[in-house]
Order: sequence, then C-alpha cells, then structure tokens
Amino acid sequence: MRKVMITALVACGCLLAGAVPAQAALKDPVRALKSKLTPGHGVRFTETTTLVGDGKTKIQSRKGTFQFNAKGVAASDITATARHRPSERTISIGKVGYTSGGMLAERLPAGKSWLKSRGLFGGGGFYGQVINPVEPKTLAALVKKGKLRSGKLTGKITFKELEKVSPWFDASIPLRMHDDTKVSYTLTLNSAGLVSRVTSSYAATGVFDTNQHEGKTITIDSRFTGWGAKVSIKAPPADKVTTSAED
Repeated sequence: MRKVMITALVACGCLLAGAVPAQAALKDPVRALKSKLTPGHGVRFTETTTLVGDGKTKIQSRKGTFQFNAKGVAASDITATARHRPSERTISIGKVGYTSGGMLAERLPAGKSWLKSRGLFGGGGFYGQVINPVEPKTLAALVKKGKLRSGKLTGKITFKELEKVSPWFDASIPLRMHDDTKVSYTLTLNSAGLVSRVTSSYAATGVFDTNQHEGKTITIDSRFTGWGAKVSIKAPPADKVTTSAED
C-alpha cells in the first residue's frame, strides 16, 4: 500500500512539474514590447482588409515598417493597395506625413510627387488596422480589457476607448461615425510575448453611415515579423515635396 502511495505521489509531482513551464510561457506582452523599443530598430507588417456580408470583398492590402523610439512609433513607411485606386505610399516621421500616389496621383504640381501634411497614414489608413500593437498604451489597454489564454489575447474595445490611448487610431479613422462601435480583437503572441498577428472586426456602419452597409462587418488581418530589426526611415527628397494639391 505504501509503495502504491509513493508511486501516486511521484506521478502527481511529475504532472505539477510539467504544468509550470506552460504557465511560465505566458509572458507579459507589454513588457515584451517595451524591451524592443530601441531607436533605429523596428518591425514589419502585412495586412488585408475585407468587407464581410453577402460574401467577402477584399477592400485593401497594406505592407509597411514601423521604426521605434523609446515610447513606441517614431516613423513608418506604409504602402496601401485599394480596389479601383492606384497604389499609395505614406512615410510618417513624428507628426508629419508624406503621401504619394493613390488619390493624389494626378493632383500634385508638376515635378512634385509627395504631399506633406499632418495626416500620418494617408487614405489607406481609412480602411486599415485600427489596433496598433506597437503602441505600449494601446497594448496595455487591450490586455486590461481582454483575456490572455494559450498565447492569444481576445477582447472587445470601443472606438472611443481606442481614441483615448492610440495616436494611430486617432489618425487612421477620420471617417469614424460612431464612438460606441465595438471592435472585437485577437492578438496572437509568439514565444517571446511579442505580437505576431492581430485580427480585428467591427460593424461597417461604424464608419459607413449608410443602409447599404447594414449587417456587414469590416475585418482586418495583420501579421508582424522581424521584431527588433534595424530600420531607417527618412523623409522624401525636399525638391519632390509640396504642401498643396489640386482639388
């Protein structure tokens, strides 16, 4: 009997010992992000935006790079390809944006190819990912409101709540109609606790206040790679930049 009890205790001990590494693998994503925020380094992303209703319609795809500073995003270089529009590229440095192509393709003065403005993410931001996991305050808000299980953080947050913490969101959704629109999100974390994927969705009527979008959903799928890679984003040549465009 004593031998059976010892065997059982040993077996339980093995099970408990095996459970510790799995729990330890759930690293704090905010701390993991802050460990990568080194000037001159960054992360790359690719993204697809889809309108879901009676079937699925791909609205836009984007790819780009974020350059870090100690607080989050110092600069970005993003190319967007939308339906029925020329490709658009936007370089943002601090609070200044430079946009080329897209809706501006035929509106710039001769010899100029970039429009300088306070708009950080160009027209492509209208349909882009509303959640930026490179912003520590944004990520902290998502962690607070969500549940972290098995390497995935899931939850819901409103447009108004995002606007309070996220410069990215505030600059990306100027078409916003309803502050109470809820965004459902899932963040997938890698073994280091860094975000490798963000999927989000919200009612299309949150930004399109029209009957034709009733019952439809906008979904965005973003993938992040190369965390900590060396990055150098610079403004376009000054002689190619203008501050005005034709109406």
